[in-house]
Amino acid sequence: MSEADDSTRRLPVMEKTPAEPSGPGSATAYAPVPGSGGRARRFWSGRRTPAALLALVVLAAAGVLLYDVSAVRAGRPAMHWRRVVADDLATRPLDSIWIKVGAGVAMALGLWLIILALTPGLRSLLTMRRDSPQVKAGLERDAAALVLRDRAMEVPGVQSVRIRMKRSKVKVRARAHFRELDDVRADLDSAMTAGINGLGLASRPRLSVHVSRPAKKG
Repeated sequence: MSEADDSTRRLPVMEKTPAEPSGPGSATAYAPVPGSGGRARRFWSGRRTPAALLALVVLAAAGVLLYDVSAVRAGRPAMHWRRVVADDLATRPLDSIWIKVGAGVAMALGLWLIILALTPGLRSLLTMRRDSPQVKAGLERDAAALVLRDRAMEVPGVQSVRIRMKRSKVKVRARAHFRELDDVRADLDSAMTAGINGLGLASRPRLSVHVSRPAKKG
């Protein structure tokens, strides 16, 4: 499959929000105005895998503890592991290395869960401008880099190009096999600026362009 075919498969991610009707049974024509759709916020990850793992761990621990408590209430002795843990915690000093390690692991897991809860995630998805209040769109970073690469290869003198697309910065490294480097850099800077503007991103990333000659063989 060619790169052009691959670029056509990577379409923007779209999320449609319900429109507010102006009245019962009425239909209002909407003409989108650039930048009139409100503030474009980042997409939030569902974080299904961490949530499922945490739920399974909590469910398993609660089930085992409930079974042991019920067994004790029924006149049976507590499980061996619970007696060992209770005796160990009662006799082990607080400055023990295992107590510190366990506290550190628990703190790291808690901090990780807090970060997951407070950050949106989906760093590979760039938020696009909201030209319509009913549509929220995003563009994958790989697809955006592929579009910019196609534009860069159209610049005369560019032999090869490598683009790193980040949320706040675009790094372009190109090899020029003819023409002056300053001329290629100027044309490439103009092409990349127009390409970034054409992506329709909510926040325009900074552009860094570096042009060099190919390494001589032999």
